[in-house]
Amino acid sequence: MKISQIYVYPIKSLRGTALESAEATYRGFQYDRCYMLVKQALKQRNMLVSEFPEMCLFLTSIVYPSKQSPDSGKIIVTYMKPGSTEQRFLEVPLEPEIKGLDKMEITLHSSPTNAYNMGQKYNQWFSECFGYEVILAYIGENRRELLGNLAPSVAWKQQQRKEQNSWTSSLTSRLPNIGNVPGVKQGLTFSDVAPYLVITEKSWQNANLRLPGNKTIDITKFRPNIVIEGAEEDFEEDFWAELAIGDTLKLVLTQNCVRCKSLNVDHATGKMGTGEAGSIFKKLQKDRRVDSGNKWSPVFGRYGFLHEDMAGASMHVGDEVRVLRRNKERTTFGKSGELRSDIVWSSRYPSQNGQV
Repeated sequence: MKISQIYVYPIKSLRGTALESAEATYRGFQYDRCYMLVKQALKQRNMLVSEFPEMCLFLTSIVYPSKQSPDSGKIIVTYMKPGSTEQRFLEVPLEPEIKGLDKMEITLHSSPTNAYNMGQKYNQWFSECFGYEVILAYIGENRRELLGNLAPSVAWKQQQRKEQNSWTSSLTSRLPNIGNVPGVKQGLTFSDVAPYLVITEKSWQNANLRLPGNKTIDITKFRPNIVIEGAEEDFEEDFWAELAIGDTLKLVLTQNCVRCKSLNVDHATGKMGTGEAGSIFKKLQKDRRVDSGNKWSPVFGRYGFLHEDMAGASMHVGDEVRVLRRNKERTTFGKSGELRSDIVWSSRYPSQNGQV
């Protein structure tokens, strides 16, 4: 198998940027979801494309800084109102100067963080496009805490309990105390619940079969970071636990991605779709409600975390992908009970190459 597509979403819920390569960090690809839009009304409201479908009308591209000009990096946002031929553009710095910016607090999926209000220039541009008052928030070096059973250490313990009599139980009994592993704390930018989302082309092709004729679902509706080509079976990634990518990188896949109705958004109109294209979520519900922790939500893709001491290397389109470890049973997305979520996976644990 190999990586066929890589995506970064510099401003959460706007359209993403396809890349040939991206630097991998423990918090996700560099510059992924470092910004988020917030609706400023009587009560501050996080803007997600599932609730604000017009967000899909904004395209993003990234201009990376050069060695000669390290401050030249920028995000180019393009907006065109449906029915109009006039495009509007905004340049947003990849790494803005935060001195003088007002601080604000944002809580996303019950996980709070501090952020920076980017100010009038950017807020006014987005507000004019949306037709209501909007704030562009930058996360900077702040991070959100991992909650529930997403953290690799928590997911590992929980899966061990589910498979008590399998090889996983005997393996983890030989590992050091996971709760006492030193290292950098895992943290999130404005990604929902994990730094990476992995899907396969094989499963995407299966999803396309639900539409009549030769229609296809825009693969970016699934908001993947990594798309993998060459899987043998539809949805085999449901059971993947650990991947090797290229010569140096490893991803631990901890939980299923349970889907919302953002799949039904029409990218041409900025509204919820109608007809067949507006029923993708419902079509997947028929046979993809396979996570016992989310009875009504279809599963598509896996959430992943980078081994911490591998940060700084890059992933490339074309990189070989190997499955290092599989779960015997599907994981369950949900709360972790008494298990801690403030500890990290460390690559000092013995890798299980070849155990499938």
